[in-house]
Amino acid sequence: MKLTLIRHTSVACGPNVCYGQTDVDVSDTFETEAQKASIQLNDYSFDKVFSSPSQRCTKLASFCGFFHPVLEKRLMELNFGDWEGIPWNELADPNIENWYKDWINVRTTNGESFSDQLERVKNFLEELRAKPYEHVLIFTHAGVIRSVAILLGLVQIELAFTDYKVEYGEIKHFEI
Repeated sequence: MKLTLIRHTSVACGPNVCYGQTDVDVSDTFETEAQKASIQLNDYSFDKVFSSPSQRCTKLASFCGFFHPVLEKRLMELNFGDWEGIPWNELADPNIENWYKDWINVRTTNGESFSDQLERVKNFLEELRAKPYEHVLIFTHAGVIRSVAILLGLVQIELAFTDYKVEYGEIKHFEI
């Protein structure tokens, strides 16, 4: 099965805010970024289309002509719990030091760890593999795309955020 994953466009709150699963809106540059993404999808046909329920993903799906994707919570970004909506440089939670030391296994305060996100993405992929689809399109987030790359052995988990870049509106193709 072929998977085409597309990361949402830039968001209104900017990159310095910890927004994770917070349903932030798209930025003013949405149409320009979405147009570039949409053009890249023109050469493909898909058996099924999924999207994170976050409006930054569903708006991109609609812009690209996919008005009714299957909304899937397992395709959401990492749940940062109490840190959601706070600028990174203003986080005063003492747990942040533990998380910085081991972001793979340490959960954010009242949120999840990267291992938790990997597990939910893994469960989604296992279900997807059992379906008769040939080509699936997914509108999602950078953390989910990195999770897929890790699960497929394309990048080591420790290097996922340094060596595996996923830009706003970028499309990644995988074979599962």
